[in-house]
Amino acid sequence: MKPTLYGIKNCDTVRRARKDLAERGVDYRFHDFRAEGIEPTTISGWVDMLGIDQVLNRRGTTWRKLGQQVQDPTDVSALIALMAEHPSLIKRPVFQRDQQVQTGYPRAEAESRLAWFAGAEQPDSPPQQD
Repeated sequence: MKPTLYGIKNCDTVRRARKDLAERGVDYRFHDFRAEGIEPTTISGWVDMLGIDQVLNRRGTTWRKLGQQVQDPTDVSALIALMAEHPSLIKRPVFQRDQQVQTGYPRAEAESRLAWFAGAEQPDSPPQQD
């Protein structure tokens, strides 16, 4: 099964990752979760693997535009539902290979992230964000 890169096609970081993958000839599927949507069960699986702080983007414009009442929930299921409703709240890109997931595309880890996504062993260090 092909690995899947999840993101939003207009996101600069996603565009950089897609360009780097194309330059390396990596065969993958792209899922634009703004255009195609994203199932809460998929997000829930990512949160189970990585934790809410590795999946929820609290630094973006969408988060800042939400009212304080929406931002306050500590209930993970409410946050997952919010991400499904507003996919731009998901940290991007999301790399999924087999049953493993990594979020973000930090420049310092780009090579190891791409190698892992293309089929190399998972890096020793935990996933990090930009």
